[in-house]
Amino acid sequence: MAYTTIDKPADYFNTKLYTGNGGTQSITGVGFQPDWVWIKSRTEGYGHSLFDAVRGVTKAIASEGTGAEYTFSTGLTAFGSDGFTLGSGTVVNNNSQNHASWNWKAGGSASSNTDGSITSTVSANTTAGFSIVSYTGTGSSATVGHGLGVAPKFMIIKNRSDATNWNVYTTVIDGSMDYLYLNLTDAKGNSSASLPTSTLLNLTASNDVNGSSDNMIAYCFAEKQGYSKFGSYTGNGNADGTFVYTGFKPAFVLLKNANGTYNWNIQDNKRDPYNPVQGHLAPNNSAAEADSSSYYVDFLSNGFKIRNNLAVWNGSGNTLIYMAFAESPFVTSTGIPTTAR
Repeated sequence: MAYTTIDKPADYFNTKLYTGNGGTQSITGVGFQPDWVWIKSRTEGYGHSLFDAVRGVTKAIASEGTGAEYTFSTGLTAFGSDGFTLGSGTVVNNNSQNHASWNWKAGGSASSNTDGSITSTVSANTTAGFSIVSYTGTGSSATVGHGLGVAPKFMIIKNRSDATNWNVYTTVIDGSMDYLYLNLTDAKGNSSASLPTSTLLNLTASNDVNGSSDNMIAYCFAEKQGYSKFGSYTGNGNADGTFVYTGFKPAFVLLKNANGTYNWNIQDNKRDPYNPVQGHLAPNNSAAEADSSSYYVDFLSNGFKIRNNLAVWNGSGNTLIYMAFAESPFVTSTGIPTTAR
């Protein structure tokens, strides 16, 4: 059996919940200095706000729309050693309202990467399999270095300069390159882009991912035993739904029915610390958190189990894709199994 090399996943990914104060506040308890912070109001229909250390503080993008990057001077104003600091912006810090933040650790300060035909600026964490890649598009087929040392399975790319869709590229269904849009409910399409390599992303001439002279950002994810799992499963259309083996107890799951026009969904172990997990938020819309018995999912010691027959999670014969990050590995680096929740 292959054991994890990450015994404490919370050193690299963590969900942090907080209550807004309408002024300024420091959010601590993340456990590390985050390089990518994704914030959503749970109680109000405000949009998602995504910040990263490569683009810099106050630079936000909303996942539910096509809008370009914008300056949010009262949004995330600093990255700290144990979290981040917020200004008074209502989207991220409305007084007395509940918010969720999902936090990933990349490689801290970015450096130049000349592996591709386009020079990129990369913050890469090869241990956790996550990199943030900034580059300027050429408008024609090109390559760009991602810094991971292994081929990523999920790539989320946004044109920062133009109003374009969020492109999600993945190889998890059958090994070929598929794409979806994070801001839309559309089913998957087949991409003409070549597969990523251990060093490079292959870019088409699409304005979404390679607009001429446009600023671009890519979030790249490679799978790591016991910490992250990116895959697909087939729905059975039954309330006794599919079990998905990840090799760890999940802390966070992002999933999408790739065959139909259904919402994306995020569920995590902090908004629902006990089974069933049923509070969900959708990256493609600004709706407040929904909490319904129709949405049951169980987070188990070695994966997750669908407990509903809804097509969005479990459409009969449908292919669903997911990204999952660990709360704890099923088996530690010393071979000790963890317990179920």
